[in-house]
Amino acid sequence: MADGGPLAPVPVPVALSEPPPQPRPRGLIHRLAASRRFQALAARLPFVNRLVAAEGAAIFDIVSGFVQSQALAALVELRVLDRAAEGPVADVPGLPPDRAALLLQAGAALRLLRRRRDGRYGLTLRGSAFLGVPGLADMVRHHRVLYADLADPAAFLRGETDPALARFWPYVFGAGAARDPAMAARYSRLMADTQVLVAEDTLRLVPLKGVAHLMDVGGGTGAFLRAVHARHPALRLTLFDLPAVVAGAEVPAGTTVAGGSFRDDPLPPGADAISLVRVLYDHADATVAALLARAFAALPPGGLLIVSEPMSGGARPDRATDVYFAFYTAAMRTGRTRSADEIGRLVAAAGFGRIRALRGPRPFVTSVLTARRPG
Repeated sequence: MADGGPLAPVPVPVALSEPPPQPRPRGLIHRLAASRRFQALAARLPFVNRLVAAEGAAIFDIVSGFVQSQALAALVELRVLDRAAEGPVADVPGLPPDRAALLLQAGAALRLLRRRRDGRYGLTLRGSAFLGVPGLADMVRHHRVLYADLADPAAFLRGETDPALARFWPYVFGAGAARDPAMAARYSRLMADTQVLVAEDTLRLVPLKGVAHLMDVGGGTGAFLRAVHARHPALRLTLFDLPAVVAGAEVPAGTTVAGGSFRDDPLPPGADAISLVRVLYDHADATVAALLARAFAALPPGGLLIVSEPMSGGARPDRATDVYFAFYTAAMRTGRTRSADEIGRLVAAAGFGRIRALRGPRPFVTSVLTARRPG
């Protein structure tokens, strides 16, 4: 776990409640799909049986998803994939043989490992790709906090729990909550590691043609600006974030570093473009509206606003953003995952125009919305 220390054990109920009556869906097609007699018949019909099998597998994948996530966490925690990258493995240090075999077989079922004829397990292309994603293993370790917060999902959704994730990210409550350098370094490191792919996709969607000076607001220790500088070395850059955060910034030479809180302080003027990378979804609508108003005030006429973050699918729900990120931001208790349309309305209310939503090539990494200050 990224913040160290074990979590308190979660009580496990000793008895299951009586199941509710079997629901009867409306509509003929839905009633047939729910009918066990029809399912058994369809499983014997040519062509239809393939659809039935695929739907059954998809349903079980959803049902068993939490176990798959925990198996992945064990593979990461016990460094199985790292060892397999150096050569085929047949055991897992610290585990008895039967449990090691269980985990290795699970890794192969997840297609992160490949079972060889000699009984050992080697790394697959998917496993290599997993290891190559910056910060992904740390994110999996960090998920221990989220798993605990969702142990009783109904109580979580009713607001009856005290999510630990909200205490993991106290910076979102404002500058007063983020004066601890150790806490600032903890979240900055995790954010910087996972920012690499976000920067790649953002700059692929927004070429920054015609921009002379970019200010990254809430930019942490400068990961996004380092990526911008690599592509646009002549661009003037400014980093704005909490003083405890920018104290550990690593930015290109010549970058202006400004410490402050976008919740309480005006943004420095002078930039003709402002980027908000994975910022809005951390905060409530009122905070977002105030931040966008400050961005509008800091930009000159024609200035460019860039919003980059995972976005809800809205009318077309997206599995990555409307499940993972939506629950994650809910556990933080300060923000939420918004659709491009919702963000666009907030941006328009701040006075911006020429709003464009750009769906990213990997929506689970990021999508982008751009807008201009009129004038």
